[in-house]
Amino acid sequence: MTETALRGKRLNADDWTKEALAQMAEFGVAAVAVEPIARRLKVTKGSFYWHFPSRDALLQAALDRWERDEQDAYGALESIKDASARLRALFQLITQHNKTHIIYSELLKGAEHPAVQRVLEHVLERRIGFLFASFRQAGLNQKDALHRAHMTYAVYVGFLQLEQANIRSRKPVEAADGYLDHMMSTLIPAT
Repeated sequence: MTETALRGKRLNADDWTKEALAQMAEFGVAAVAVEPIARRLKVTKGSFYWHFPSRDALLQAALDRWERDEQDAYGALESIKDASARLRALFQLITQHNKTHIIYSELLKGAEHPAVQRVLEHVLERRIGFLFASFRQAGLNQKDALHRAHMTYAVYVGFLQLEQANIRSRKPVEAADGYLDHMMSTLIPAT
């Protein structure tokens, strides 16, 4: 948000929450603190206390917002009826470097914080459930679908780790189409 835009409008809780997520993406969970965010927003700390009673309340609001955004993204994918097409769309999202991947990587690093741990548990459960349902619909039995869901998720987390520098600099995944095709042929049974 530019200084001119901030001067023309009063900050609300959502402005603080967005900036907390930006701070988290750039510097990690521990960096979500009132003073640096106030500096970034070019306001005093006093402005913060109109909206939040504590740093933990801000962190929780930021985590809630990120989780809602994640849920919305998966909701859009769930509208794709064909399981293979749905999984391909998911894998395409994975190969696009965006802020949500950066934040998720930072959340994994800050998993010892109880609020972060709760959000990670919710997200993991929802994502594994999404993958499980998609693999079942693609024709796998229950046991294989669950194993494939966990394996796919492990691939995602490993991919984030391997691509950390490229994700931060928003460089495209090298040979993304070939990578995507390989993931599809490896993880999704031919029908």
